[in-house]
Amino acid sequence: MADKSSSTAYWDANKRIILISLVIWFVCSIGFGIVLRPLLSGIPVGGTDLGFWFAQQGSILVFIALIFNYARFMNKLDAEHGVDEQ
Repeated sequence: MADKSSSTAYWDANKRIILISLVIWFVCSIGFGIVLRPLLSGIPVGGTDLGFWFAQQGSILVFIALIFNYARFMNKLDAEHGVDEQ
């Protein structure tokens, strides 16, 4: 990864992965848990409504899934651009 174009492509892909992860996190935590909670209140999940579930537990589970997916995508990106740890 010596040339400038390869470095720029790597960081552009990295920023794209981060932006997609942040949008998913925002939609699940703020969108489903707060903004869309009244619309989701009629859907029962585990003894409560779906909006409350997202606010209390669902957004945390989505965040954990995003962490693992980010690591997986970054390992793949690192290997593609020759900056992996091996």
